[in-house]
Amino acid sequence: MTKSVEQLERELYELRLKLDEANETIEAIRTGQVDALIVQNEDGHQLYTLKNADQTYRVFIEKMNEGAVTLNREGIIVYSNSSFANALEIPLEKVIGLSFIDFMAPESREGFKSLLECSWENDCKAELYLLNSSGEPIPFLLSLNTLELDEGTSMSVILTDLTSQKKSQKLLKIKNEELEEAQQISVALNNQLEDTVKKRTNELFLSREHFKMLSNNISQMTWTNLPNGEVNFFNERWYEYTGLTLEQSNDWAAVVHPDDLERTLSRFSTALKTGGTFEIENRYKRYDGNYRWHLNRANPLRSETGEILFWVGTATDIEDQKRAMEKKDEFIGIASHELKTPLTSLKGYLQLIGSYKNEPVPPRVKQFVGKADEAIGKLQNLVNDLLDVSKIQKGKLQFSKSTLNITNVINSCVESATHIYPTYNISGQVEDGLFVKGNFERLEQVLMNFISNSVKYSPVNKDIVVKAERHSDFVQISVSDDGIGLTDSQMKRIFERFYRVDDKNFSASGLGMGLYISSEIIKAHNGTIGVNSKFNEGSTFYFRLPVLNP
Repeated sequence: MTKSVEQLERELYELRLKLDEANETIEAIRTGQVDALIVQNEDGHQLYTLKNADQTYRVFIEKMNEGAVTLNREGIIVYSNSSFANALEIPLEKVIGLSFIDFMAPESREGFKSLLECSWENDCKAELYLLNSSGEPIPFLLSLNTLELDEGTSMSVILTDLTSQKKSQKLLKIKNEELEEAQQISVALNNQLEDTVKKRTNELFLSREHFKMLSNNISQMTWTNLPNGEVNFFNERWYEYTGLTLEQSNDWAAVVHPDDLERTLSRFSTALKTGGTFEIENRYKRYDGNYRWHLNRANPLRSETGEILFWVGTATDIEDQKRAMEKKDEFIGIASHELKTPLTSLKGYLQLIGSYKNEPVPPRVKQFVGKADEAIGKLQNLVNDLLDVSKIQKGKLQFSKSTLNITNVINSCVESATHIYPTYNISGQVEDGLFVKGNFERLEQVLMNFISNSVKYSPVNKDIVVKAERHSDFVQISVSDDGIGLTDSQMKRIFERFYRVDDKNFSASGLGMGLYISSEIIKAHNGTIGVNSKFNEGSTFYFRLPVLNP
């Protein structure tokens, strides 16, 4: 009998209801929501109860993160929890009733057969691959053991998804490989560094030994000290001279003359703070208790960034030079005093000859008398310089001071210089109202010395400018020319006693005392003296004095 479409749809609907009811019942049984079932069969209604232990077991299995399946002897899945189905991305209803091996990856099937056969006798484990719904292999750890059920012996399979673990292992392997590579690179760099260190150590050793050899074979005492001032090396000359150890030598009071100690410490402290050159003359105590004069110089050795690494210093014995200089100064003092009297007399006689009127003096004789008087004037200037040097060395260069108008000092010097050097264009530039405390004659002496030097070393360009200007709390007085100028080395020594500029293309008379005397005069005025110059471009000599506010 052919059924109508309506009948078929109604039967299909009823079957769907029964299927849904069956699925709900199965889910309730699986999740432990049902403790007993009444099933109608040929013998009537039968009561089926679920044991409490079995219910607890089913709830526990369902809540597990691991997959859990139960296989019969033929390897058919008779039970599966949701975790296993979810792991394979397959609906749970499509899992139960299928052969477990159908879910195995082809390369793992033989392994599973061996594992299953082994597990009926003993609990066994193995890592195998299963396929998900997309056919992608998923690594699992399979733990198999037998279960004794009412229906007979079954196989329990617990499946732990190893995907994250495998990824971690893979990542760990990559990291280990990278680490191994980095270690190899590190070992290579370390070996290279060790070679470099050995090479540099050897170079430093040779350099140190070379330095020690050099320092121990020079006549000067030599030392090095750290940036904080602590001395960490003395050469053999130092130990031979002082008779002290390294520790004892770090105490300045143990070696420096008491009269020189404060000055030495102050100069050394200033050098450490500023990074400038340390230079001083002082007396060092010898092993026998005697003191000898030494010239000390120390300069910092810097890194590429300008940081001070250490200092290198030398002490040169100048005792003999000091004694010779003292004898020279003594001779100069005696000679200058002895020369002054006959020169004064000689100048007086020449003046008498020049003014003699009882009878005519031949013009030729007057000319000779004039030249002789000029020569005696120069000689008197030299004697006066020698006397000044002698006074300076004895600390007796003394003079009175009063309030001076700088305009008067400069105008007087410019006027005198114009008469003395008529072929030169000497001009003054002075700010009004500049007053200082000083000695008119001595400041005039300094300025005339500056002008005399400008004339002496400017044979071609004859413009000389004397200038006075105020700078905050001091007055600067300068003399500028366009002469031969000075080199850097000459500028460093120009104010030394008896120093004269030595130029093969130019020669000038003099003893080299004028600028030395000038510097001492300015020091006695609590001022400073200096020079700015460029070789072949001219010079500007200047001194600065504290200004007095009107």
